[in-house]
Amino acid sequence: MLNWIWLGLILSSLVFAAYTGRMTEVTQGLFEGTKDAVQLVIGLVGGMMFMLGLVRIAFDGGLRDWIARGLAPVLRRLFPEVPADHPAMGAIVMNMASNMLGLGNAATPFGLKAMSELARLNRHSAVASDSMVLFLAINTSAITILPPSGTIMVRLAAGSTAADAIWVPTLIATTCSTIAAVSMFFLLRRLPPFRPPPVDAAAGHGDLDGPQEDEFPAPDESAGASAGPRAPMEGWRIALVAGIAGVLALLFLRDAWQLANDRGLLEGLLDVIQSWAFPSLIAGLLLIGVAGRVSVYDSMIAGAKEGLDVAVRIDPYHVAIIAAVKMLRVSGLLEMVIGAVAPLTAAVGVPAEVLPMALLRPLSGSGAFGVMSETLQANGPDSFVGMVASTLQGSTETTFYVLAVYFGAARISQGRHTLPACLAGDFAGFCGAVMACHLFFG
Repeated sequence: MLNWIWLGLILSSLVFAAYTGRMTEVTQGLFEGTKDAVQLVIGLVGGMMFMLGLVRIAFDGGLRDWIARGLAPVLRRLFPEVPADHPAMGAIVMNMASNMLGLGNAATPFGLKAMSELARLNRHSAVASDSMVLFLAINTSAITILPPSGTIMVRLAAGSTAADAIWVPTLIATTCSTIAAVSMFFLLRRLPPFRPPPVDAAAGHGDLDGPQEDEFPAPDESAGASAGPRAPMEGWRIALVAGIAGVLALLFLRDAWQLANDRGLLEGLLDVIQSWAFPSLIAGLLLIGVAGRVSVYDSMIAGAKEGLDVAVRIDPYHVAIIAAVKMLRVSGLLEMVIGAVAPLTAAVGVPAEVLPMALLRPLSGSGAFGVMSETLQANGPDSFVGMVASTLQGSTETTFYVLAVYFGAARISQGRHTLPACLAGDFAGFCGAVMACHLFFG
């Protein structure tokens, strides 16, 4: 799908430029786009390395284990047909914990493992079970509690003075997305078109017919998954962590009180949350590492190396997409389309400039990332359009890609109501992102 989208962007730009006499501008736009893409990635590398280093510190300190333990009781209620001690439940818990921390690469192996184990429990070998549908609905709309570091670094590279301001709106948008996806799952699963077919006794149990263990990559549990119970913290560690946390909490309350008196309760609260959120996160991740007896510098370096690898991997995608969108913009075609739909989208508070990204996001994460970067360059990272585009990037997942990979791995050909549930999550994430941006920036 992305192949045809990218080809369409290039060819439509050339045809429209030929019609309007802007062939020279399109040529210049091509080279400007490639230059902007490379400069953007260069600016992205340092911040990406630093943020993934901090997350690795918290992982090694046991943050993912804490989240997993908190999720386990909830997931046992959501997946009653999966035994609590079954390997599928453990993989689901670790997948959700990794997704909540915004680490899709770490979540994918656990997700594939979960689908493998759910396939063994499934009594309809080619039809998705309720557990599979719900798991993918949550997976593609996962609440992300940590800030989207990649998007924040792109915003910094684009000259933003409030790069981390999208964190809370993104959290609101992902919450809306997850609630909608799960709600749609429960609404649709009993309807006749989505009911599973009767079990064929001759087909045997799913445990015998499902994919074999060695067909799936083993999850890497080296980062953040503890080998066993941790020993109690020493007294000095407790005093250090509690002391720093206490001082920061008192200073936060001081600032909140001052801003509430100066600007009113709601505006002051929003301002203090925006200004304190990211620094508090940095302090919290470091303190988790201290509490978990982590060698914070060594973990930081290990995570930074991962950040460098990520930045290098996304560079070709940036160049391809940003150059294509830049050509579309300078040809005049994108401006014409935006002008045509702007009256309709403005009526519901949606900037027409973000629609290309909203449509591409379910198809390709890297493609949407490139479109977002170009949108920030064209409209400004701190403009309302830039804020909405940045929030949209972290509000949903690449739905069609995830479904293709996970169902393909589990040999599922009938997804039942998985796609409607996931798309409901995507739409709710879009609406939540727009509403949150109006609340904070509108």
